[in-house]
Amino acid sequence: MKRLHITAEGQTEESFVKKTLADFLGYYNISTDVRCVLTSKDNRRQDVQHRGGMTNYVKAKNDIVQWLKEEQGNKDVCFTTMFDLYALPDDFPGFAEAKSQVDPYQKVNVLEQAFAADINDERFIPYIQLYEFETLLFSWPQKFDIEYIGDQKSIDVLIKIAEEKGNPELINNGPATAPSKRIINVFPDYANNKPAIGSMVAHEIGMNRLMQSCKHFSDWVERLKSI
Repeated sequence: MKRLHITAEGQTEESFVKKTLADFLGYYNISTDVRCVLTSKDNRRQDVQHRGGMTNYVKAKNDIVQWLKEEQGNKDVCFTTMFDLYALPDDFPGFAEAKSQVDPYQKVNVLEQAFAADINDERFIPYIQLYEFETLLFSWPQKFDIEYIGDQKSIDVLIKIAEEKGNPELINNGPATAPSKRIINVFPDYANNKPAIGSMVAHEIGMNRLMQSCKHFSDWVERLKSI
């Protein structure tokens, strides 16, 4: 059985991996574990770590490299990430070049290639989500009814956004129009309950629908299946 270590940007991505992605990859003989990116340590207690959120690239890189070192020489393990393109720190590899790209898929491709080159380990598979985790939820926004029972009017707003865009991965990265911001505009409590609600809705949508609707996400999962 192949092993896969995933560094997630935050608790929402971590919860999604645990609840949905890990089970899916298990069918392909892949054992998956996940942890949020390390943001800080307690100077008084080295065993106390704070994880979740990415304020700069250096901290994320150091965390990934440390995990790689812990598995040094092991060929039965691969590593990947689940980071959002939205609000990506500007010290990220390839950031300036990616910013000049008009096409979102080209933009994320530039970033992932530069990311892979900077980590420089053949076991590492970079992944940056277009534009953030909540993109996936627009694959089938009807499934928000598992949390917001009876509020069809609000759900219809999300359905209309999905229909107008056609491709969930093209819902943009504006501070008021990014996927999560659009959801919070309709369901304000989502802001404080992203890990629970987001992962639950994604689980209800299911991996098949997520992959059918989101090409970049699908390409990543297919690559993971083949490790």
